[in-house]
Amino acid sequence: MYQVQPEGSTDTYTLGKVVCIGRNYFDHIKELDNEIPEQPVLFIKPATSIIGEGGRIEIPPGSADCHHELELAVLIGKTAKKIAEQDAMSCVAGYGIGIDLTLRDIQSNQKKKGLPWEIAKGFDTSCPLSHFVAASRIDDPHDLQMTLTVNGEVRQDGSSALMMRKIPQIISAASEYFTLLPGDIVLTGTPAGVSQIKSGDVINAKIDQIGELNVSVL
Repeated sequence: MYQVQPEGSTDTYTLGKVVCIGRNYFDHIKELDNEIPEQPVLFIKPATSIIGEGGRIEIPPGSADCHHELELAVLIGKTAKKIAEQDAMSCVAGYGIGIDLTLRDIQSNQKKKGLPWEIAKGFDTSCPLSHFVAASRIDDPHDLQMTLTVNGEVRQDGSSALMMRKIPQIISAASEYFTLLPGDIVLTGTPAGVSQIKSGDVINAKIDQIGELNVSVL
């Protein structure tokens, strides 16, 4: 299991589950022709989905359309269960860069059949994560420039300022259903520009004040 010590902190965390929110940036909702959700769209990736800097993405053989989704990752530092929005930021230990990989073809097929689509989101290597920076070192997590390139070509270029639901809302909503434990990660949604990756691709993701994440595709 991965362990992280946020830059600027003396605390070390063993990474656990990854709680994600879908459809949290309007332009991304629009590009996939989805409806704006009335309630947060939440799902989980297991700890086995995580890979780190320099990791190799393995696309399952049953998919021919794997997409990258750049996200601001939030590291949980203390237990949160049914926590109020006004208290939620006290649970944040740090921030990092995450990529939510999605098997779009499998997800779409599962949705059409009315079946769960965890296999499209939670497969092994589906959650590349960077190092983390202590929360105290980030001026405003809701005002960070985010970019992702594939083979040097810019695919995603947005800002965390465009989140529809902000971090306290996401943490509070997630904690209504899943107890968040120290070392858990919350992914906060992706801006527009998601697209397909394939074998041999090299991915670079950057978020201001955090740094960058580099992974490749087997």
